[in-house]
Amino acid sequence: MRARTAILCSVADQGVAALTNILVLVAAARLSTVADFARFSAVYLVFTVLLGVSGAYTGQPLVLRRGGADTLGACRSAVAFTLGASAALGALLAAVCLFVPGDTARALLALGLVLPVVLGQDALRYAFSTLQRPQLALTSDLVRLGCVLGALAAQEYGAAPARLIGVWGLSALPALLLSAALLHRATAGAPLLLRPMLRRGHLGQRFTVEFGVGNATSQLSVLGLGAVGNPLLVGALRGATTLFGPLNVLYTSATSFGPPLLGRIDDERRRVRATAGLAAVLAATAALWAVTLALLPDGAGRQLLGDTWPTAAALLPATGSQYAAMAVGTSGLLALRMLDPRTTLGIQVVFSLTAVALMAGGYALGGVPGAAWGLALGSLCKAAATWARVARLRRRRSTAEALSADVLPAAP
Repeated sequence: MRARTAILCSVADQGVAALTNILVLVAAARLSTVADFARFSAVYLVFTVLLGVSGAYTGQPLVLRRGGADTLGACRSAVAFTLGASAALGALLAAVCLFVPGDTARALLALGLVLPVVLGQDALRYAFSTLQRPQLALTSDLVRLGCVLGALAAQEYGAAPARLIGVWGLSALPALLLSAALLHRATAGAPLLLRPMLRRGHLGQRFTVEFGVGNATSQLSVLGLGAVGNPLLVGALRGATTLFGPLNVLYTSATSFGPPLLGRIDDERRRVRATAGLAAVLAATAALWAVTLALLPDGAGRQLLGDTWPTAAALLPATGSQYAAMAVGTSGLLALRMLDPRTTLGIQVVFSLTAVALMAGGYALGGVPGAAWGLALGSLCKAAATWARVARLRRRRSTAEALSADVLPAAP
C-alpha cells in the first residue's frame, strides 16, 4: 500500500474509533438519569484505564517495530497475550464484584465479563498498524461502530448501567472475530512467543509505568474526588470530556499509531518538524471544537447528553483549554518516543502528579469548575516540559553530529 493511502486509512480508522467512543457515551447519557450516567461513567473510566494499560504494555512497544522477520510473530503474540491477560483480569474483577452490592458493582461485574472482547479488539488494531495494514483496522472498526450503534439503539430509557456495559461490550464481538480471522491469515505460520513479554526489561513495562503515573493517575483521582467529595463530579467531568471524545481518541492514537507513519520519514529533523506541525493542527482543532460546543444551543446540548448537559456545558472553557494543551503535550511525547522512548518517564511522573495536585487544589478552591481548570493548568505545564525536553535532545544530537563532522576530516 502507498504511503498516502496508508495515512488516509489510518486517519479514517482513528476517526471511526473516535466516533464510536463519543457515540457510546452520548447514547449512555441519553438513556440514563444523571445518577445512572455517573455510575456508567465511573465504570467506563475504569475500562479506559485498563485499555490504556493494555495499550501501553503490548500495543505501544509493538508499533515501535520497523519490520523484521519476527514482526509477524510479535503481532500474534501481543494479541494472544492481551486476550489471556484480560480474560484472567476480567474473571477476577467479576468474581470480586459478585459479592459486592450496588449498581456500580454490578456494572463492574459486567465489565469483567466483556473485558477480553473489548481489549482483544483493540490489540488487533495495534497489530494491523504494525503490519502497515490500516485498512484492516478500519474495516474492523466500521463493523464495531455499526454493531454498537444498533445494540444501544435497541435499549430503553432507564436501562441499568450494568446492562449498558454488557450490551456495549458484547457488540464488539463481531469485530473481534473478523479481526482475528484477518490477522490469522496475515500471520499464518508465525511463531507464538509469550515469554519475552514477561521478561524484565520489556519496553511495555516502562510504558505501563508512564501511563500509570500519567493518564491513569488523573483519571483515578477523579474517581477519588467523587468518592470523598461530590459523587456527581465524575459525571460532570466525564460529560465534559465526552464532548471532546473524538479529540481524546485522536491524541491516544497519535502516540499509539503515529510511530509507524512517522517512521516513513528518514530524516530525524523532518520527523520532529512533522510532529510539531501535528501539535499545531491538533491544538487548533481543539480550540475550534471548544468554540463550536460553546455556541451550541441548549436544546441541542440536551439532545447530546440529556440531563448531564448543564453541568458539562459549564466546564467547556476549562476543558477546551485542557485539550488544546493536551494536543501540544501529546505531540511532544510522540516526538520523544521517536527520539528516545526511555526519556518520557520522568516527565510523566512529575507533571502528572502536578496535574493531580492542581486538580485537587482547584476543587478545594472552586468546586467542580476549579478542578477542571486545575487539570487544564496541569496539561499546560506538561506540554511545556515535554517540548523543552525535545529541544534539549535535538541540540545535544546536533552538537554531537557537528563534532563528528569536525573530527572525520582529520582521520587518516
